[in-house]
Amino acid sequence: KAFAGPEQTWPGCIQQTETGFTFSPSPDRRLQVTIDKGQFALEPEWQYMIHRPVEAVRGLDPDSDLYSPGYFSAFLEGGISAVLSAQVLTGEPENQTSLPPSRLAGMLEKPFPALEDLEPALRRAIAPFVVRREKLSTVIAGYPWFLDWGRDTLIFVRGLIAAGRTETARDILKQFAHFEENGTLPNMIRGNDAGNRDTSDAPLWFFIGCADLLNMEGDDAFLDEPCNGRTIREILVSIGQSFRRGTPNGIVMDAASGLIFSPSHFTWMDTNHPAGTPREGYPIEIQAFWHFALSFLARIDPDAETNGWEKLAGQVNASITELFFLEEKGFLSDCLHALPGTPARQAVADDALRPNQLFALTTGAVTEPAVCRRILRACMSLLVPGAIRSLADRPVEHPLEVRHQGHLLNDPDHPYQGYYMGDEDTRRKPAYHNGTAWSWVFPSFCEAWYGVYGKNGRTAALAWLSGATKIINAGCAGQVPEVLDGNAPHLQRGCDAQAWGASELLRVWLNVRDSRNM
Repeated sequence: KAFAGPEQTWPGCIQQTETGFTFSPSPDRRLQVTIDKGQFALEPEWQYMIHRPVEAVRGLDPDSDLYSPGYFSAFLEGGISAVLSAQVLTGEPENQTSLPPSRLAGMLEKPFPALEDLEPALRRAIAPFVVRREKLSTVIAGYPWFLDWGRDTLIFVRGLIAAGRTETARDILKQFAHFEENGTLPNMIRGNDAGNRDTSDAPLWFFIGCADLLNMEGDDAFLDEPCNGRTIREILVSIGQSFRRGTPNGIVMDAASGLIFSPSHFTWMDTNHPAGTPREGYPIEIQAFWHFALSFLARIDPDAETNGWEKLAGQVNASITELFFLEEKGFLSDCLHALPGTPARQAVADDALRPNQLFALTTGAVTEPAVCRRILRACMSLLVPGAIRSLADRPVEHPLEVRHQGHLLNDPDHPYQGYYMGDEDTRRKPAYHNGTAWSWVFPSFCEAWYGVYGKNGRTAALAWLSGATKIINAGCAGQVPEVLDGNAPHLQRGCDAQAWGASELLRVWLNVRDSRNM
C-alpha cells in the first residue's frame, strides 16, 4: 500500500543508469534491472488499487498499489533481439556482484520438459527445498507459505534417496530422529519450537524413509548411527513400542485388531477450524504404514521375536482385509470413525472414495491381486492430469458435515467440492481435502498400478507420470504445484512450488522406469 510509506521512500531508492536502474530498499538487498540493447528513461509513476484476481480467489486482500520507476526503450531491426534482465543482489554492498545481461541470457532454460527430460527437470525442482537447520538439514514444505513440516519432510526424503542424494537424506532423517519423544515427531517446526506433535503419520513415514535409505545403501549401517544419545534403531523401536502402548498425544493401538487409533486432524488431511475432514478413528493409510513399520521392526529389532512384531503385522494385515474392504463398492473405506477408546470392530466405516487407500497397495498391506485391481479401477475416477482428487464426485452414505461457527458449509450427503478458491474458513478449507486434486499422492497411483500389473503396466504408469509435464510447464515453471482444482480446467492452486509433489514424482518415475524386478 503506497500510503503505508513506500510513496515517500521508494523514489529515493532508485539509482538510474543509462541501461537500467537499481532499486535498493535496504543496504543488503538490491534489485538490478538492465537492457543490453536500448536505454532506460526515469519517469516515476504510481498506479493505485490494482485488482489481483488470483489473490481474490485465495481469499486474500486483492487490491494493491504498483510503482514504476520508468520505462525501457529499444529499436530493433529484423532478426535482432534484446535481453531485459533482472537480478536480486543480497549481502553487503561490497560483496554484491552482478552478472551481465549476456550471461543471464545464457542461463535461460527451456521450462517444458520433454519425456526424456523429465528426470533432470525434477532433479532441479527438488534442490531449492533442502535447507540447513543448525548442523543438519531439513525441508521447506512449499514456497511461498510453508516451513518444515514433519510428514512433508519425511515424504520428500524418499525422492532424495531415489535421486542418490543419500547424505542429505541421512542428515534430514537424523534431524527428525533427534526430536523423537515417546513415539511422537513434530507435526511442524517453527524456529526452534517443535512442540506441535499433532501427527500420527509422521513417525510412520520415518520408518519408510529409513527403509528406503537402507535399500539404496545396501546395508543397515544407518540404523547404528548415534543420535542424541541413542541409535536410529533404538528410536525406531521406541516409536513402535510407544504406538502399541499409547503416546501422550492420544495415538494408541487397539489390542483386539492391532490397528492404530488416530486423533482427529492427525493425518495429512488435517484441515481444522472448520473440521473439513474429521478422520478421528482408524484412517486406512495409518494402518498401512503401521503394517509396514511392524514388518520393518521384525527385520531390524534384535528383540523382534520377544516384541512380537511379525505376529502383530499379520494381525494388522488380517484386520485391514476384514474391516476396510467394502465388497459392494470395490474399494477400501477411508476411515473407521470412532471416539477415543472405541475398538476398531465397533467403529463406523465410511464409504468415501479417497486416494489414501493406494498406500495400502504400495506398502504391501493389501496384496490380493483381485482386490488390488478393484481398488485401482475405483481410484481411476479420481485422476486429473498430474494430480489425483482427494474425494470422488459422488454421493456418500456416511454423511460428512463441515460446519463453521455453527453454520453448515456443504452438502453432507455429497461433500465433493471441485474448486479450491475463496475465503479460507468457509470456502477453501471445506474443499481442501474434499475434491481438490493433490500432486503428491498422484504418483502413488502410478506406483500401485505398476506394482499390481508388473511389466504389463509399466507403459501406462510412465504415460500417466509424464502427463505431469503439463503442470510443470504452467504456473511456477519447472516446479510442481501443491494442488489443482478437482473440476476442469484443473487450475493450479495453493503453493506454487510444493516439495513432496516434486520429490514423489521423481521417486516413482525413477523406480518405475528403472525397475527390472517385474
